[in-house]
Amino acid sequence: MMEDWRKILKKSLTTPEQILEKFKVDINPIKAVVKKYPMFVSRYYFDLIGEVDDPIWKQCIPSPLELQDPYGYEDPLNEEGDSPVPGLVHRYPDRVLMCVSNSCAMYCRFCTRKRKVGKPVINFSDDVYLAQIKYIRENPSIRDVLLSGGDPFMLPDEKIEFLLKKLKGIPHVEILRIGSRIPCTLPQRITPKLCRILKEYHPLYVNVHFEHPLEITEESERACGLLADAGIPLGNQSVLLKGVNDDPEVMKNLVHKLLRIRVRPYYLFQMDLVKGTYHFRTRVETGIKIIESLVGWTSGLAVPRFVIDAPGGGGKIPLQPDYILSIDDEKVVLRNYEGKVFVYPQTPVEKENNGVFIPLKTHQQYTRQNV
Repeated sequence: MMEDWRKILKKSLTTPEQILEKFKVDINPIKAVVKKYPMFVSRYYFDLIGEVDDPIWKQCIPSPLELQDPYGYEDPLNEEGDSPVPGLVHRYPDRVLMCVSNSCAMYCRFCTRKRKVGKPVINFSDDVYLAQIKYIRENPSIRDVLLSGGDPFMLPDEKIEFLLKKLKGIPHVEILRIGSRIPCTLPQRITPKLCRILKEYHPLYVNVHFEHPLEITEESERACGLLADAGIPLGNQSVLLKGVNDDPEVMKNLVHKLLRIRVRPYYLFQMDLVKGTYHFRTRVETGIKIIESLVGWTSGLAVPRFVIDAPGGGGKIPLQPDYILSIDDEKVVLRNYEGKVFVYPQTPVEKENNGVFIPLKTHQQYTRQNV
């Protein structure tokens, strides 16, 4: 019988001294970091570490480099500026993000909300939830609500159902989404009981958060399988991280494994400009090259959208390799994934001649060719 997730959570690492149970390292530099940026690592996730400074270690163990960031911002996406009521972010016309939890099963060292991690600035009471829900109810343009945090799946089953039921009762809310890293960091939390609750509130989508192939285990596959069997479409959001997944082969391995556990690669994020995370940032060209290594070389199902969440709250901006070499009224000159060049005819521009529209060019004048 699988160990209860609450018992596993109680064994989590919260101090640098606990690292010494498995690894002999100098923890004094880590102690200095924890004073500013707390640590919390589920025992399950800690046990995935193979060696010091491997891709799992980098994501969960505090690094002295977090205190040496000359460029970052506490709130790089201006979430506070787009927050009409506590815990709710309304940036896009038809959707909002509801922060509903202060807790996570693991404090990711690259978290966008690093300013809040381990330092709850909002006490998420029913009054706070009801104020958020009231705002949504009074704004009929909102059709899509994303529950985030912290991690919504850290809440008790009853509280999750309370939130979903309240939101589902708003006529103009068409879909609900949950963003969670729990299937990766504490997969035991995904239980049959939780999935029975979630199943009652379709259309419901869950975006999970895997960064590296080593995170896909029997336990995480079981968790994602339970969610998928409940009819919940699963998407994955990865962050491009130096020394973790900034390699085309690592990313290809990850997206292939995700599809095998019924998770569709959704977003690949360029690292946000978060204070304390500069050591994780790659150049944008790295992400473009990773997308180029996937497009055409593997299934389209396996290719996430590479995006930058624009600094200051500008929203997500998709980036693609430049496959259009030129474009005019007659044709588009393209390159494919192998670098070969092809001409695609535009829909013919028509010219009126005595009441009859005649194409200026016909498709037959163009053939599939190299130019």
